[in-house]
Amino acid sequence: MKQKKRIVIIGATSAIAEQCARVWAKENPLEIVLLGRNQEKLDRVSSDLKVRAPNTTITSITVDFLDPTQIQAVVNQLFSKGNVDIALIAHGSLPDQQLCQLDLNLCKESLEVNGVSPVLFAEAFAMHMQKADRGTLAVIGSVAGDRGRKSNYVYGAAKGLVTRYVQGLQHRLANSKVKVVLIKPGPTDTPMTAHLKQSGAKLAAVDRVARDIVRGSENGSRVVYTPKIWSIIMMVIRHLPHFVFRRMDI
Repeated sequence: MKQKKRIVIIGATSAIAEQCARVWAKENPLEIVLLGRNQEKLDRVSSDLKVRAPNTTITSITVDFLDPTQIQAVVNQLFSKGNVDIALIAHGSLPDQQLCQLDLNLCKESLEVNGVSPVLFAEAFAMHMQKADRGTLAVIGSVAGDRGRKSNYVYGAAKGLVTRYVQGLQHRLANSKVKVVLIKPGPTDTPMTAHLKQSGAKLAAVDRVARDIVRGSENGSRVVYTPKIWSIIMMVIRHLPHFVFRRMDI
């Protein structure tokens, strides 16, 4: 009997992650493992997926996303039950830049949740995938990590860390069969960006972004900008000379 494809989603209660799980659940029966910090929210996502895909095995695990010991233990536990085909690291939060400038505790929390924590999870998964010489590790960064901007540079710095880390991991695993995917969404219509929507910002539909993420993960793409237009937008922003960039209110 063929073994079910096994997918692990870290930060499974985020809007993008939940939508990715729904896309995957439309496939042939598979196994989806949901990791999160809040069991009640995980139960809600799990129940929804079980209704949508009754032949798919859904399990959920709570973990402290900032505790390296817990992260390593959970990932070890997952691999003790078999290999992981795809691991999607999808958690994060969008802080208020102004508040981060005033509150160093909030600044520290944002850097850890959006930068350090995804890296710790990725390192734990990479260790096992490299040993097995198989699997895909997909990490959600952000277009905000491409160039520091005054409107969100604390968040951007954390995502910049994720970008550099994933680039290094891709180099490390270049001669293996492990695929490492860096995903860079633009602003997306989720509860995390509700304040941006209220201010009139144009946001991408979460289902579109999720489809791009799933497709990129399945294909083992090196970098996935979603929507694709952001690859052009950020290329321009990255290459703007400082004397122009400094005058921009972004």
